[in-house]
Amino acid sequence: MLKVRRALISVSDKKGLTVFAEGLRALGVEIISTGGTARLLNEAGVPAREVSSFTGFPEILDGRVKTLHPKVHGGILALRENKEHMAQIAQHQIEPIDMVVVNLYPFESVIKKKNVSLEEAIDNIDIGGPAMLRSAAKNFRNVAVICNPERYQEILKELQNNSGLLSDAVLFRLAVEAFEHTAGYDRVIAGFLQQRVAARELSVFPARLDLQFLKVQDLRYGENPHQQAAFYKDAAQAAGMANIRQVGGKELSFNNILDLNAALDFVKDFERPAAVIIKHNNPTGVAEDQTLAKAYRNAWRCDPGAAFGGIIGFNRGVDVETARRVLKSGFMECVVAPGFDGAALKMLSEKKNLRLIELDFARVADGGLDFKRVYGGLLLQQRDERGLQENELKAVTRKKPTRQQREAMLFGWKVIRGVKANAIVLVKDRRTVGIGCGQTSRVGSARTAIQQAGTNAKGSILVSDAFIPKTDNVQLAARAGVAAVIQTGCSVADEEVIKAADKAGMVMVMTGVRHFRH
Repeated sequence: MLKVRRALISVSDKKGLTVFAEGLRALGVEIISTGGTARLLNEAGVPAREVSSFTGFPEILDGRVKTLHPKVHGGILALRENKEHMAQIAQHQIEPIDMVVVNLYPFESVIKKKNVSLEEAIDNIDIGGPAMLRSAAKNFRNVAVICNPERYQEILKELQNNSGLLSDAVLFRLAVEAFEHTAGYDRVIAGFLQQRVAARELSVFPARLDLQFLKVQDLRYGENPHQQAAFYKDAAQAAGMANIRQVGGKELSFNNILDLNAALDFVKDFERPAAVIIKHNNPTGVAEDQTLAKAYRNAWRCDPGAAFGGIIGFNRGVDVETARRVLKSGFMECVVAPGFDGAALKMLSEKKNLRLIELDFARVADGGLDFKRVYGGLLLQQRDERGLQENELKAVTRKKPTRQQREAMLFGWKVIRGVKANAIVLVKDRRTVGIGCGQTSRVGSARTAIQQAGTNAKGSILVSDAFIPKTDNVQLAARAGVAAVIQTGCSVADEEVIKAADKAGMVMVMTGVRHFRH
C-alpha cells in the first residue's frame, strides 16, 4: 500500500485536472507542477508549487528542460525500503514524490495536420514527460503513475475510500499502462520519421515495422466457438471499421466484422447508389442503379439462395423502400450503410437479430498497407486500389465492344477486385448475374458463374481477375451465350484465346492489370 503525500502534475491534456487536483488537496496531498499546469491550478484556487521552486533551478531552453533534474528523478526513483537511498536523498535535500500525473505533448494530433513541417513535429516530441513516466512506472511499488485522464475519478475514489492509500494491485496496473503509453508514443514518433525517410529514399516499406493497435472490445468467439477473439483498432489511423456505430440488433461477431469490412470494400468506390451482399468474404451479388432499392433488388437477384444470412452493404443512406426490400429478403445478418432514415431504422429494428451498422464513408481511408500474418512473420503490401480508366480497355478481337458493353466492363472490373481468386464474374449493365470464386481452376470458376447465371448468361460480359490461360474458358462462355470477355491478358496463350473468341463471334478486351485476391 502507498500513502500519497506529494504529487507532481505536468499535463498537456488538462481535461478533468482541476477536479482531480482539488480532490488530492482535500486529502492533504502537496502538489508540485510546471508551467501552464501550475498556472491553471493556481488560478482555479488549487495551491500548486512551481517545479523550479522544488528543484531550485529555473526552466530553461524555452521549457525544454524543466523536470530533468536530480531532485525530480531522485524523488521519484528512491526506494523507500532502501535505507541507503533514503539517506542519500535526505543528504541532498530531495523530497520524495509519491504520485506522478503526466500526459505528453500532443505529437500525434500535431502530425495529423495537413503539411505539418518536420520542425513543428520535432518541437512536439516530449522528453521530460516520458522520462518521469518511466521513472515512476519503474518504481511502481513506491510511486503512483497516472498518464490517462480517464483514471482520475477512479484513483480519487480509491484514495478517498482508503484514507489516502493506494493498493499494490492498482499501482502495478497504472505502471503497465504508463509503459504502454510511452511505448505507443515512441512508436508514433518513429513511424512519422520513418515516413519522412521513406519519402526521401522513395521507399514504401520501412526497414523496421512497429505496429500499435488498441482493443475496442472482446468478442464472443472467433471464427469458431473454440477460438477466443477480440477487435482492435489501428492506433495510428482513426478510420474505417473502428468508426462503426451499431444502431440496432445483437452484438457483432468476429465473422460479422470480417464480412462488414468486405462489404465496405465493395461499395465504397461506386459513384451511383450501390449494394452488395456478402457471404464468407465473397459477394453473392453486386449492383449499381439509379436508386438504392433497385440496386439492392438486382444484387439479391444474382443468387437469392446464397444471399440468405448475408451481410448487406450500401453506399447511401437506407430509405423506406430499400428497407422494405431488405425485410422481404428473409434472414440477413447485418446491414452497413452511411445512415438510416428514421422510418427505415424503425422498420429494420423490428428484426431483433438484424445488426444495423452506420459508418461514415468519408472516414474510410483509401490506400495504405495490407497485412497478412504467416508463421514467424508478416507479409506487407500496398492495398489493391488500382482502378481502370476507359482508355485502358484494349480491344483485341475483330468485334469491338459497344458503349453499353464498355460501361458494363468497367463496372465488372470494380467488382472483380474484391472477389477471391480464381474469380470469374458475369455482368449485365451494372449488376452481377453470376459469380464464380475461390476455385482451383479458372474454368471451374467460369462454370460456376455460368451455372448460377442460367439464362442470364446470354448476352452477358465475362470478367476474369487474371489472364485466361486456355481456350476452354472461351468455348464454355460462348456455348452459354456470353457476348464479351474482359481479362488481364499477357499470357503465352493470348493468341489462341483471341482466335477462339473471334471464331465464336465474341468481343474480347484486355487490361494488362491483374486483381488476384487470396
